Amino acid sequence: MSRTAVNLRGWGRRAGLVGLLAVALGATACKGMSGEKEGAAGSGGAAPSTGPIKVGHYASLTGNEATFGVSTDNGIRLAVEERNAAGGVKGRKIELKTLDTASQAAQGGTVVTRLISQDKVVAVLGEVASSISLAGGQVAQQLGVPMISPSSTNLKVTAIGDKIFRVCFTDDFQAYVIAKFLRDDLKLDRVAILHDQQQAYSKGLADDFRKIFVELGGTIAGDQTYTGGNPDVSAQLQTIKSAGAQAVFLPGYYTDAGNYMQQAKKMGLTVPFLGGDGWDSAELIKIAGDAIEGSYYSNHYSHQDERPEVQKFVATYKAKFGAVPDGLAALGYDAARVLFDAMERAPSLGGADLAAAIAATKDFPGVTGAITIDGNRNAQKKAVILQVKDGVPTYVTSIWPKGMAPADDAAAGSGDGSAAAAGSADGSAAAAPADGSAAPLGLQGGLGGGGDGTGAGDGEGGGMGRGKGTGMGKADRKAEPLPTKMDPDDGGE
Repeated sequence: MSRTAVNLRGWGRRAGLVGLLAVALGATACKGMSGEKEGAAGSGGAAPSTGPIKVGHYASLTGNEATFGVSTDNGIRLAVEERNAAGGVKGRKIELKTLDTASQAAQGGTVVTRLISQDKVVAVLGEVASSISLAGGQVAQQLGVPMISPSSTNLKVTAIGDKIFRVCFTDDFQAYVIAKFLRDDLKLDRVAILHDQQQAYSKGLADDFRKIFVELGGTIAGDQTYTGGNPDVSAQLQTIKSAGAQAVFLPGYYTDAGNYMQQAKKMGLTVPFLGGDGWDSAELIKIAGDAIEGSYYSNHYSHQDERPEVQKFVATYKAKFGAVPDGLAALGYDAARVLFDAMERAPSLGGADLAAAIAATKDFPGVTGAITIDGNRNAQKKAVILQVKDGVPTYVTSIWPKGMAPADDAAAGSGDGSAAAAGSADGSAAAAPADGSAAPLGLQGGLGGGGDGTGAGDGEGGGMGRGKGTGMGKADRKAEPLPTKMDPDDGGE
């Protein structure tokens, strides 16, 4: 299957917001005048009952966050390939159309308008960046076509309307996960924040973290901002260093995060950095070098998870793309599979019917965990904490929303409430508390990856965004067992 990817940067400059709204409103008016039934596929008219089913994907295939889009698109294409090999949906093949947003928020509405109005897709997958999903989601909602974001976690994305969904956790929960980990596991109470003041993802995650960390008894020791792409934050880092912060929360994207950790190391600021899922790219470690060693970030899955569905996905992806899949690849794969499952159950592929089927998704066995869509169209699921050890993102622990039992996950431990021991920095096992919580970590040590510690490979991508709806305030946490045997070739390039 060939990759269909179009860069609409120039076209997008000419199509402003007024034009997009005119297209959307005009399509809506035509729909009403033509007497189109509610089951029709948005502004594109009634979905054809024969031939391939067209699905759109918009992603950052070029630009500053290109690994996000490439990785997600790889995951989606793998899901399409597998579904078509199994007979497709309702006996029809899936045809994927991917358009490039060039990592620009302004392109979101432009490409989604084109996918729906020109390419006649019945559903849209994307984006990764919350700022882009906010723009694209407005158009999808207006035109009545369901959209599933694989990894935009911004609170506002699914609040757009009843046609907008996500399969990732949301930032209120992600912020809680990081704050709780800092307080309970790292035993730290003075943390600085350094965030991108212009990115919806970074600003939203920083806002949530600030509030929750203080509620948990912590102190914000310096609250600094930057503008994405700015190569020099030495002044902000010096302020943080002077404030005596024990760690730095940097909820940015991998491009900036890697650069800033390098600067921090040169300045002698050697405390751990922590980030969100926007760090999830193999490029992060290439950019940061050894300056990232020992730092942590939250993510949607670990390729070291021993669940059969995870290891099958990792092996298939690696064979096809030559790299170990990151969280964005896994979320793209899950988003597509959730969509196909809903298509099969829906009475028609019209916008209303398909959205209702997506909303009814419950306990879908995703690579990133069991996926249940809640009343806010968000996925209720766990998060994982990874630590970079010897250049490898290594599993540390999992944190679940309150009321979501760890036993629901096949890899959640022994089942008797005990937590599996994890390797320490010197290779010995670190004992876990008897109550099943994750063992505390030291600043220089931390829970290891166990055994040979497989690598993150060269898989591209990284999650981002914010969201709403997962269990806030409390969570059930339990350490998962680490891999006992992995292919030594899983790390590296």
